[in-house]
Formats: sequence, C-alpha cells, structure tokens
Amino acid sequence: MKLKNDLILRAVRGEKTERTPVWLMRQAGRVLPEYRKTRAKAKDFISFVKNPELAAEVSIQPVDILGVDAAIIFSDILVIPEAMGLPYKMIEEKGPYFEKTIRTEKDLAQLHVASGEELSYVTDAIRLVKKELNGKVPLIGFSGAPWTLFAYMTEGSGSKTFSKAKKMLYTNPTLSHSLLQKITDSTINYLRSQISAGADLIQIFDSWAGILSPEMYNEFSLKYISKICNAITGVPKIVFAKDAFFARKEMGDLSCEGISLDWTMNISESRKLIGETKTLQGNADPCLLYADFATIKRETEKMLRAFGPQRHIANLGHGLYPDTETEKVKFFVDTIKEFRF
Repeated sequence: MKLKNDLILRAVRGEKTERTPVWLMRQAGRVLPEYRKTRAKAKDFISFVKNPELAAEVSIQPVDILGVDAAIIFSDILVIPEAMGLPYKMIEEKGPYFEKTIRTEKDLAQLHVASGEELSYVTDAIRLVKKELNGKVPLIGFSGAPWTLFAYMTEGSGSKTFSKAKKMLYTNPTLSHSLLQKITDSTINYLRSQISAGADLIQIFDSWAGILSPEMYNEFSLKYISKICNAITGVPKIVFAKDAFFARKEMGDLSCEGISLDWTMNISESRKLIGETKTLQGNADPCLLYADFATIKRETEKMLRAFGPQRHIANLGHGLYPDTETEKVKFFVDTIKEFRF
C-alpha cells in the first residue's frame, strides 16, 4: 500500500523532503490522557503490552492527537528476555524487575533463542495498526540493543551504575559474549517478524550505552548492533545509543540509514563524526517542553537550522516525560511541521 505521508522514509533514505518530518520517542504514553484511559483497561503493564487491540489503539493515538509523521508500535524492549525464558515484572513507579537473573553458564543454558512466533502479540498489534492507519503514515518497529537487554537480564532491574552487569563483562567475558549472541539472534528473529507483519522502519534502542567505556562499548555493544544491522534488510534502520558520544564516528560505519542523537550531542560535531551518508535524528532536550511556548518555538527552530533541511528527522533526544503537558508536545510538533528553510 502506498503511503499518503512517507516523509520519514524519504528523510531516512536521504531523499529530498518538503519539510522536516517528526515523531517522538515515548509518544504513545502517559503524556496523553487517551493513553491513560486505554491503559486502565488492562490489569497491569505486561498484560497491556500483550493485548494486541490495546497496544494498537495507543500506537495510533499520537498520530491522530499530536499529528506526528509516524506511529511506533507500542511494546516494551524486555519482551525479548521474556520470550527467551526470563520473565519480568513491571513495578509501578520503579520500573522492570527480574526475579531471576543470568549469572552462570547454567543460567544461560536455560535460555533459548526466541523465534518471531513467540512474540506474536507484537506482530498481531502491528497488523492491526497497519490496517487502521490505512497508509496514513509509516509504522516504526523497534527492539532494545543487546547490551541494554543484557544489562537488565544480569542486573535484575534498573540501576545508576549497572555494576553487576559490568562486573560480568570483566570477570566472565566468554559468558557475556555467549549471552549477547543469544540476545542478538533472538532480536534478529523478532525484527524480521515485525518487518513481515508490516513495520516500515526499525529503531534499535541502546538506552544504557553511555555507562560503558569506549573500548567496552565497541566490544560488548557496537559489535552486536552491527550484526543486527547487517542481518536486517528490506526496511531502513535507525540506531539510538544514549550518551554514547564517544562512539559517533564508529556509528557512521554501521549498516543503517539513521543515527539518533541525544540532547548532549552537538549537532555539527556529530555530523562531522558520523559523516554525510547517514540521516540524523533528534535531538531536543525533553525538558524543553516544560518551557513557555515562545521558548519552545525559539529553541526548536534553532535545532532545525542546526540540522539543516535534509537528512534530518526531528525528535527528542530521549523519550517524553509523563508529566509534560499535551499542548506543549503538540506545539513542538506543529512548530516543526510549519517551519520552512
């Protein structure tokens, strides 16, 4: 089906666009009252994620309410560990928690490489969203990067330091690489199934990239992101590695079309390091949206000028914060859509 609005796909491929396209990380979330109303229909977060109808509903809401140029499938990065045999809980206000973690070769042996079929609730949701969108805008599929998933699977929860996860990298690199490879193989299967179901674009989220040293990042993260990028074909790919300012040059060599920048990364410096052949995405500070309308407009237009008219997808430098006012989010999106060079 031909898309009515293919701005993001043209931008990520480096083709000419009439204006800068925009979507937002965490656009389907608590910032929207409509999301909270839908969320109340499920007994808990994991039940919500596993309900294709509800997931589809909240995936479409930002397109209709905020006017963004793409939908992103509503899911969670931790569906991969669960499909591999490591279940988790989502504790309100605290985040994910794994009762069991991977510490030994025996623990690893109990995990399997997940197939796309094991995550059919996600692919079912993708099919529902594609049908409902009816070609209005593209649909973005996604996964967590292997290192970020590894960090949760070995630490057991979120952490400021992920010292248990990093300890394993230093004390048992062989086990670490084996687990990362298993996660990578599962992720490739998962992303291929998302593409088969109709995802038009893929984003890989490396949320905890910045807690590794440059050398450790190359060894235990970038290597596996590269394997995923090489294996996934047929749709464009964007890599988002939060706080990995030290790896921007290496990211320019990845077999992907786009690199997403967080708000700490200088735009012109990033362009020089990453090169001219990648589309850049980002990178407004989510806290900008707490400001008054005049400040949001001024800073957003400054960002757009810094990126330039081509090879840019406007976004935040990370996800929307739940207490952001919907009107401010919509104003940010409208400012980008109305801006002309």
